[in-house]
Amino acid sequence: MTNFRTPLSRARGVGAAKHGVGHWIGVRLTAIAMIPLALWAVLAALALARTGYDGAVAWIASPVNATLTALFVILGFFHMHNGLQEVVVDYIERPISKLALMALNFMVCALAAGLAIISILKVALGGAL
Repeated sequence: MTNFRTPLSRARGVGAAKHGVGHWIGVRLTAIAMIPLALWAVLAALALARTGYDGAVAWIASPVNATLTALFVILGFFHMHNGLQEVVVDYIERPISKLALMALNFMVCALAAGLAIISILKVALGGAL
C-alpha cells in the first residue's frame, strides 16, 4: 500500500489521533436517536398540558413513559456533552482553559443528568426515594 506521508511527518508523529471517528459517530448516533425521542417528548408534553399535576404523576408512573423520559434525558445530556466538547476542542486554544472548560462541561452535564434521573425515579416510584 502506498504511504503518502513524508518522512518528516512520520518522524514527528503528525497525523490523526485515532479517536476522532469514534467521537464523530457517537455524536451522530445520539442525534439520530434523539429524533424519535424528541418527537415523542413533544407529543407527550402536548398531551400532558391538558392534565393537571395528578395526571402528570400518573403518566410518569407508567414504566414505559418513565423509561422513555429517562432515555431522553440521558441521551440529551450525552449529546449536549459531546457537542460542547467539540466546540471547546475546536475554538479554545489555551490548554488550561480547554482543560477547565472540558471538566466543567462534564461536571455540569453529569450533575444535571443525575438530578433529572433521580427526579424521574422519585416521581415514578411514588416518592419512595
